[in-house]
Amino acid sequence: MISLVVGGGKYGSEAVDYLLSKSKPFVVVDESEECYVLKNYKLKRVTVEEIRKIDASTNYFLKGGISEALKVIEIIKPEYIFTTAPIHVAAALIKVKYNLKEWNEGINYVLAGIPFKVVISVGRGSVVVSYNRDKTCKLKCEAPEVCPVTKIKKPCPMYELLRFAAPDGIILQSHQLKPGLGALNGKEVLDLLESCKDKDKIIVGTACKCHGVVTALKRQTKN
Repeated sequence: MISLVVGGGKYGSEAVDYLLSKSKPFVVVDESEECYVLKNYKLKRVTVEEIRKIDASTNYFLKGGISEALKVIEIIKPEYIFTTAPIHVAAALIKVKYNLKEWNEGINYVLAGIPFKVVISVGRGSVVVSYNRDKTCKLKCEAPEVCPVTKIKKPCPMYELLRFAAPDGIILQSHQLKPGLGALNGKEVLDLLESCKDKDKIIVGTACKCHGVVTALKRQTKN
């Protein structure tokens, strides 16, 4: 199965290195043809219209943003989605697909269940959290139960904490594929998109064992 890398920066290159090491085919989507990945790897250019005909033995680059990434996901149904762009990709996909907007008040319900000591930032309908809030993480960390930086034992994986904080939300787990590198399961993302089609208000999160982000969205108000 083909995987998708959303973001062609240096973090995207780590995903590309992993996929190449496993001989797994992939498509990289980035808004810039000057991105790090395209400058450093030999990838075949492809358009959204050509995605249905791509060869699983070739690796591709597609110029575009979240709208294009959404179309790629729906067409190729990727095995993994590497969310290396500096945005909450899962929330952005839902926002684009269903023409939603940030629901600033909705994030307050989530905040009520999150310990303040793990909150990094709040704003624009999202909260960013981390068990290592104030220090730099260890490179290629294996995410052990006791954080190697803070030396504090985590009470539970961050995705479980966020599921507690947002019981009516959908929290996707970023699965660790190797130390320091995680990805979303493609089927879980497709299921997320399908489950949101009839909802007026949505709380969606993405988290690994240590870090996470939750975003609240709602339907546009009709005038």
